Amino acid sequence: QVQVKESGGGVVQAGGSLRLSCTASGFTFDVYTMGWFRQAPGKEREGVSCINWSGSSTQYADSVKGRFTISRDNAKKTLYLQMNSLKFEDAAMYYCVADAWEACSRNMFPPSYKYWGQGIQVTVSS
Repeated sequence: QVQVKESGGGVVQAGGSLRLSCTASGFTFDVYTMGWFRQAPGKEREGVSCINWSGSSTQYADSVKGRFTISRDNAKKTLYLQMNSLKFEDAAMYYCVADAWEACSRNMFPPSYKYWGQGIQVTVSS
């Protein structure tokens, strides 16, 4: 049974940091492209970042480049998203995604990713 579960969300002040984690099971994690999407109320789902199977290639949305860092630990079957200098516009539900065939590219399309977590809320306060 495939499970993808996010953790680490919560409330953080603007300018602060938060690290999201995503643990996976039920599939061969170390050959999958992994990534993060987010969706704020009233907005479309947005690709935030992705990472290839080995961690050697990463992509970021322009809105988070230089502030967010994606990484993975294949031995632990865990994906991370380190979020620094958080802004109000970063507040959203964040989803961990996985796919065996999708290459990590700058343009991330939700239908391209097979497995999704249930999402975790990130709130940025003043």
